[in-house]
Amino acid sequence: MTIKLHCFGESGHSYKAALTLAVAGADWEPVFVDFFHGANRSDDYRAMNVMAEAPVMVDGDVTLSQSGVIQHYIVEKTGKLGGKTKADEREVLRWILWDNHKLSSQAGMQRFLMNFLPEDKRPAEVIAFTAGRLKAAFQTLNTALEGRDWLVGDAATIADLTCCGYLYYPEPFGFDRADYPNIDKWLTRISDLPNWQHPYDLMPRKAG
Repeated sequence: MTIKLHCFGESGHSYKAALTLAVAGADWEPVFVDFFHGANRSDDYRAMNVMAEAPVMVDGDVTLSQSGVIQHYIVEKTGKLGGKTKADEREVLRWILWDNHKLSSQAGMQRFLMNFLPEDKRPAEVIAFTAGRLKAAFQTLNTALEGRDWLVGDAATIADLTCCGYLYYPEPFGFDRADYPNIDKWLTRISDLPNWQHPYDLMPRKAG
């Protein structure tokens, strides 16, 4: 049965799930969520996901939300992109939690404020504050990748595919690959993985 991923191209969290499905070679298809017109707040969508967020994965009788949970499910289903040992699995989880708290949450909000809000409504003080938090997160990730190809073990895992979730987007949000050479090389390694695609190629996006 084909897995359905309710998602939209602009969503970095959706991209984490979509990229994991793609790289794992799963049988899946995207289902567009018209987030910018409030589709995620409809009664039907809330019935599927009370959190009213994307992504949502539906695999037969299994419905899951939250990108990290979906990624973990894909690892269990396919046997790919997980840690090789229990210690590796805990390390993967550590990076997923760090990313969702320190990196993706900040990057997602910053990118939204800087690009998807009308220019006259962009809060300069908030953007400046978040820029500092993001810089610290980028430095943490860059340091962790010193002398390493991957965040955990000797192969790509969902630790890598969660932390890269926002870092391929073209819209400005304070990230320049040239400033972080270890991240830059790591992003290239990820994009060289079989079935990798840019988020705007992997998922449908809003018109216009």
